[in-house]
Amino acid sequence: MGGIRLGVLDLYRACAGDLGTEQLADALVLADTACAVLLDDATRHGVVRDDQWPEGTGLHHPEVHQATGMITVQLGVSAAVALIRLRAYAYSQDRRLRDVAADVVARRLRFGPAGTPGD
Repeated sequence: MGGIRLGVLDLYRACAGDLGTEQLADALVLADTACAVLLDDATRHGVVRDDQWPEGTGLHHPEVHQATGMITVQLGVSAAVALIRLRAYAYSQDRRLRDVAADVVARRLRFGPAGTPGD
C-alpha cells in the first residue's frame, strides 16, 4: 500500500491460466479489503499513530462510495472496477483518494472512455 509493504497475499484457483478481467478485479478488491481490515485492526488496537500510515483505502469516507457509484454509471462497469479506476486515477495524479472522490461527487471530474480523465 503506497510505499510500504504489509505482506503477501497468495490466491489459488482450481485451473491453470491467466485471470479474466472480472476475476482480476475480484482479486484486487479482495486484496484491498484485506489490507483495509489489517490497517483498521492495527489502528483500533493502538498499534500505530495516524501519521505512521499512508491514506487508507477510503472505505470509511462516504464520498468514495458516492464517487464509485457515479463512476459505475459513467463507465457502465461494476462497482469493483469503478473503485479500481478511482484509485488508479488518484495514484496516477499523486492525489488523496478522498480528494479525487470529492471532485467526482462535485462533478469537477468525470470518468469516460479511454483517453479521457480517469483513464
